[in-house]
Amino acid sequence: MAFDGITIAAVRKELSDALTGGRVYKIAQPEPDELLLTIKNNSSQYRLTLSASASLPLAYLTSRNKTSPITAPGFCMLLRKHIQNGRILSITQPGMERILNFRIEHLDEMGDLRTKQLIIELMGKHSNIIFCDENDVIIDSIKHISAMVSSVREVLPGKDYFIPHTQDKVNPLEADRALFMERVFSGAQPCFKALYTSFTGLSPAIAHEICHRAGGNADLSTAALEEDGRQALWEAFSSMMEEIRSGQFHPCIVYEGGKPPVPAEYAALTLTSYPADRRKDYASVSALLEDYYAEKNTITRIRQRSADLRRIVSNALERNVKKYDLQIKQMRDTEKRDKYRVYGELLNTYGYGAEPGAKSLTCPNYYTGEDLTIPLDPTLTAGENAKKYFEKYNKLKRTFEALSELTLETKAEVEHLESISASLDIAQKEDDLVQIREELIESGYLHRKGGGRAKKVKITSVPFHYISSDGYDIYVGKNNYQNDDLTFRFASGGDWWFHAKGIPGSHVVVKTKGAELPDATFEDAARLAAYYSRGRGCEKVEVDYTEKKNVKKPAGAKPGFVVYYTNYSMMIDSDISGLKQVE
Repeated sequence: MAFDGITIAAVRKELSDALTGGRVYKIAQPEPDELLLTIKNNSSQYRLTLSASASLPLAYLTSRNKTSPITAPGFCMLLRKHIQNGRILSITQPGMERILNFRIEHLDEMGDLRTKQLIIELMGKHSNIIFCDENDVIIDSIKHISAMVSSVREVLPGKDYFIPHTQDKVNPLEADRALFMERVFSGAQPCFKALYTSFTGLSPAIAHEICHRAGGNADLSTAALEEDGRQALWEAFSSMMEEIRSGQFHPCIVYEGGKPPVPAEYAALTLTSYPADRRKDYASVSALLEDYYAEKNTITRIRQRSADLRRIVSNALERNVKKYDLQIKQMRDTEKRDKYRVYGELLNTYGYGAEPGAKSLTCPNYYTGEDLTIPLDPTLTAGENAKKYFEKYNKLKRTFEALSELTLETKAEVEHLESISASLDIAQKEDDLVQIREELIESGYLHRKGGGRAKKVKITSVPFHYISSDGYDIYVGKNNYQNDDLTFRFASGGDWWFHAKGIPGSHVVVKTKGAELPDATFEDAARLAAYYSRGRGCEKVEVDYTEKKNVKKPAGAKPGFVVYYTNYSMMIDSDISGLKQVE
């Protein structure tokens, strides 16, 4: 699933067709490593996302807008000063490198016509957005790279811009048959690997596709190929390069089995190595990238924003699990308390028979009717030994009584923290984190900024809302506070309530409106309960369900914790692909 040189070639063509000659109308920087350009061209308006995120570098046209910070970052302000209202002269890709170069014409402070370059390098953790003048001198960049960070190239204002040559690869668009044969068949290695390690811009997926089109086995060694096989591989490679030169791109996503099916690969060319029924074709590579990365980008961003909360929850959970394990061990140690009580009672009854200095006493145990041997301290009398055993018994009894309450409290805290961790896993927006942060503050794991006088933040996050296959409204809590509100304030007594059995998960409520639910709706709600729980991805999850009137909240219980004694259960998968979500 690489954003390879061929995908960038398809993006370049699409951007060039849509944006060349257009004017840069707005420039925003919604994320520290991302730009959103609004461009007007041919009576149309386009939004261009340029992201230099280390985990998700991207460039594509989008229909979605993003909220920008109130105060624009310095790099954004610099671009506004130089190229806002500038005209895009060209969009190029050097060779098959993962680089796009936007040449933009604008008027400077003196009214003279000048040209600048906005360059985005889509190279994983080395991704960057660099702003240069017409002489390839760096004016600024979204990420500054000093010599201490990279010995290959500095990216700093005033430095000359150049493309780092880090790999000995050839531009595939310039390769003839002789060069192809020389590079691919110079050693013995799998055919697909020989392709993508020899030529710029080829991902392993595209290399597999070339081998498939040649009718060969991608894993077959190049040394094992006969002349016919080599010729077929060259012809497949040459044909694909011709598609790229002529701009004949056919973007597609292919899916692998699962519930729901998940994307396995995407490419800017048709992947014929996958069955047609597992392939979804797109007319636009931007539409493909927007669909493919929308969820992944959201998850990546939200995980970055929730990293501090995850760390707090993880550390607290680890401490409480260790604490609980220690308490359970101590509880086991108290199991012998009754033995010491019996020793003391028998010594008070039969201690007169113990010889002075004896190390043990065997006497009848009137509780079992059998003889029992009691260890003795030879330096003490039988009465003193009995007193010692009673002291041990009373100490262990007090420990047992204290631990009986403490272990319940610690177990409840572990379950509470696990439920918060599960809430962090399903958070999709920054607003979803607000209530989780509030819960951690209320539980004493976080301090509110500004102290006790600070106002509580405004809550805008709401539960997920789905429509069942029969048209019933189903609601899913995103965190413990929403679970409580959903179950005890929103739901009516006759509504149905669902929850994954014995594992952290969301409360799911189906609004019945006084009607009897169809079986399909029960299954839809159960699938949602399974999906929004720690059981997601399992083949089957056990889900409890009951009418809401049977669900109770014990006094003093943690947020999200409930009890119920009348319920049904079903085993269900977590495939919710057939359910419609209401935004």
